[in-house]
Amino acid sequence: MTLAADSASGRITGLAGKCIDVADRNSANGTQVQLYDCNGTSAQQWTEPGDGTLRALGKCLDVRGGSTADAADVQLWDCNGSPAQQWVITQAKDIVNPAANKCLDVRAYNSANRTPLQLWPCQGAANEKWEVAGGATNTVAGEMPAPVPERESDAPASGFVVSEAQFDQMFPNRNHAYTYDGLRAALSAYPAFANTGSDTVKKQEAAAFLANVSHETGGLAHTVEQNTANYSAYCDASQPYGCPSGQSAYYGRGPIQLSWNYNYKAAGDALGIDLLNNPDLVASDSSVAWKTGLWYWNTQTGPGSTTPHDAIVNSAGFGQTIRSINGALECDGKYPAEVQSRVDSYTGFTRILGVDPGSNLSC
Repeated sequence: MTLAADSASGRITGLAGKCIDVADRNSANGTQVQLYDCNGTSAQQWTEPGDGTLRALGKCLDVRGGSTADAADVQLWDCNGSPAQQWVITQAKDIVNPAANKCLDVRAYNSANRTPLQLWPCQGAANEKWEVAGGATNTVAGEMPAPVPERESDAPASGFVVSEAQFDQMFPNRNHAYTYDGLRAALSAYPAFANTGSDTVKKQEAAAFLANVSHETGGLAHTVEQNTANYSAYCDASQPYGCPSGQSAYYGRGPIQLSWNYNYKAAGDALGIDLLNNPDLVASDSSVAWKTGLWYWNTQTGPGSTTPHDAIVNSAGFGQTIRSINGALECDGKYPAEVQSRVDSYTGFTRILGVDPGSNLSC
């Protein structure tokens, strides 16, 4: 996205034709960014130097405290390269923070001067729409653009629709164990994944898988289940092979949080890896971890009636992938906030990939 050099030198207008403004033309860190009558001052002149930031008065548009929460305040701060200072302007006229997958929003739909700006889930409302002086470049109509490749690894891997740069954008705070190279290596185990149907379907499937993975792991932050009190619950001793690694060895691990001794056995048998006797491989080996996630995605129906892979390629919708992964606990009105969290991740990831999310998003 590039702001015009003329036409008010990068004025950004929104609700009621008012401008994004730095309060009192104050360049101090923490100064509120707000809505205000357009007046041509330097507090309303925004530039974008090509690194994903929006700048005024020599500093960056920033989410206070690096928060990704709803209603997080927006401020001016020293430019530091953090995810809190990354913004994408779409041709749908949203200004999106990819780390939060949320939009720059005028608080409470209030067009009064000095109304603060905040992060809020993208809803297409007028208080989230912005006009950039001179327009923006490098965008896809209605969607968040993919990053412009700057190095070889930014281009999508052969046979995969997600580039390393897009993966980094989706998971800026991931655990180092979840590598992009590990994901690429795992693709050979299930070549139909994100490689079936049209380019749109391929991108929808990649986004759907990664969105569910993000929900299961807190944005790829966790390699193992966080509730240790549950660890001893995942041994089904009635199985003929038992639990050779111990009663408490089969807790959730990896991107899909593989759990239970029988799932470790089935996934290991399918992948040719002895996970029953080596369950820690799912947390310690990135390729193995991703393969177990893809095993479930491509072969298991869980509490649903279809595999997540088939749900996407057969146009059943993202909601059916939720049902196949955790529908018994979340779907049919049981935990709507959990479902919405998955949907929000999915729609955010489809914006990054520049694809329509399709219909039937909830379960």
